[in-house]
Amino acid sequence: MSDELLVFLIFTVVFMGGAGYLTGQALATTWRPVSQLIAYSLLLGAFDRFLVYALFKGQLLSLSAFAIDSCVILLIAFLGFRITRARIMVMQYPWLYERKGLVSWKNRVDG
Repeated sequence: MSDELLVFLIFTVVFMGGAGYLTGQALATTWRPVSQLIAYSLLLGAFDRFLVYALFKGQLLSLSAFAIDSCVILLIAFLGFRITRARIMVMQYPWLYERKGLVSWKNRVDG
């Protein structure tokens, strides 16, 4: 496995993806709109590019690497957002909603 792929998997996916997941959870918990995830993911992507450059001698000004990193972080952040929002909707409004899978909910049908 090449060093660049290993750095991407461990650093970008695990560490920065974890930060993105926590960002998604925080936005869902505080009832912020999902559109704010884009701005935060771009910031995390820029920070990821800087840390890869500073720690692993990667390319700092690579637009394609920035786009890939930011998209991966955005997907993980969106997953954290949806999981948390589904949990909150079902816990806070149990008379209205029930779980429908990991990331969604549906209207409760009684009777």
